[in-house]
Order: sequence, then C-alpha cells, then structure tokens
Amino acid sequence: MFVITVDQVDSRRTPDAVASVLESLTATLGDRLLLAPERTAGDEFQLLLDDAGATLAAVLDLTRAGRWSVGCGVGSVRRPLPPSIRESTGEAFVSARDAVDRAKRRTSRFALESTAAPEAAHRLEALVDLLLATRSRRSPEGWELYDLLEAGLTQAAAAARLGITPQAASLRAQAADLKIEAAVTGALATLLADLDEEAG
Repeated sequence: MFVITVDQVDSRRTPDAVASVLESLTATLGDRLLLAPERTAGDEFQLLLDDAGATLAAVLDLTRAGRWSVGCGVGSVRRPLPPSIRESTGEAFVSARDAVDRAKRRTSRFALESTAAPEAAHRLEALVDLLLATRSRRSPEGWELYDLLEAGLTQAAAAARLGITPQAASLRAQAADLKIEAAVTGALATLLADLDEEAG
C-alpha cells in the first residue's frame, strides 16, 4: 500500500492551506482513497491508497507549486483498516514519516521510502525527481495547455479554447514536454506498483 505524508512548506509565514487541499484531493481521487484524508498534526496530513497511478498523480499534484514536502511510504498496513487514517499503522506509515522528513531537505520536496525494499525505493525516487525537475521548468503557458488536456480536451479543442492555432498548441506541448511526461508517468506508475508488490 501507499501512504503519503504531506507537510506545508514555511507554514509559519504562509496561511494554512490544509483544509483546501484536502477538499481538492478528495474530489480528485474519490474512491481511490482507502480512507478519508485527514490532518494528522498542525499543517500535516496523510493519504492512504492502494493504486500506484493515483498515488503518483497525488504526488505530482502536491509537488507542482512547491508548497508541500511530500513523503511517500510503500509497504504493509495493518488490517482491518480502522475508521480513521489517524488510527492506522504499519510499515507504510513508518516509511512515509521517514520520507517526509527527508523530503523537507530535498530540492524536489519529494522522497520515497520502503523499509522492505529501500534500494528499489531510492532508485525509483531518482526517476521521479527527473520528472519533477522537468515539470518545474514548465512555463505558465505550458501548464495552461496541460490543465486543459488533463480536463479531457483534445489538443485541437484546447487550442480553440486558448485562442491559438493547432500548430501553436503543438509547439507549446512540445516545449512543455507533455508527450514525454505522459509516457514517463505511465512507466513510473508501473514501477511504483512493482515496488508495492516487492514490499509486500
């Protein structure tokens, strides 16, 4: 399973954003969340998932603006699950705690840990870092197109919405590495699922 522990960056000087992001993640991830995400302490919250694709999507969403340190733990979780994530325990929760503490000291603000498969987790972390570095260089125009495509529009429809030609949209997609990201994201989700299986 996957536990994501998230801590707000520079929370002493920025407004508390936990409630709004929990609402957004709940709407986005829906029934892929095994338990409702909750604030666990101060400006920190946790998510519990068993879907690698949804886990990666949450990581990418949370790291996009640089407002959160994101730690992902992969491993076992004690069953049956309790009513609240705050009552949950297991290796994945321990790994997520270690990961978020390390994420706070990393440029990408992301870390991946698995007590059962630490070397595999750190190799995968390095690959996720590459994707996060690519995303960090994306222009506002690139993100504008990305968001429309993620909402389900075709590239032609997105171009029309943006008031640009299809050719301009294609150039914008190329500059933003959108096709590369789509391919890499699928591969990373598969590797994350493999890590979950290895961590058992």
